[in-house]
Amino acid sequence: MPDKFTLDEQLAADSVFVAALPLCDIRLMREQRWFWLLLVPRLGGAVEFFDLTALQQAQLGREIGFAAKKLQQAAAPCEKINIGALGNNVRQLHIHIIARQKGDAGWPGPVWGQGARQDLPPAAEQARLAALQLLPAQARAELSAGNGQAGLP
Repeated sequence: MPDKFTLDEQLAADSVFVAALPLCDIRLMREQRWFWLLLVPRLGGAVEFFDLTALQQAQLGREIGFAAKKLQQAAAPCEKINIGALGNNVRQLHIHIIARQKGDAGWPGPVWGQGARQDLPPAAEQARLAALQLLPAQARAELSAGNGQAGLP
């Protein structure tokens, strides 16, 4: 894997930066129908989960759990959290974490294939970012203490 990390142009266009975790950046998708986060490991050339070292895989699992729990709290009431890594359109490794509600667009099916993206209005984007505002401080406390992070970017 190359060492230089560059965020994929499509991910950059479709999302906004929320916080940096030890391994991943958390990004908010600019999609109105769902409260949706992305985790993007800051590792150049990472396409598949198995491209990561065992330590990086374990850290990614911790960060997925952390972000999913925080999203569930920020999106309350939330029926279900969907987590997935597809990568068919954007090859760069990224994990989708999506808050779902009964009756939302596409429920109970997947969010993909539910028509054209509906842009998140600026006021709604700011409200979602505000709901996640404590995330960086919480991440430092929960994910950095005593987790042996050698080999992480």
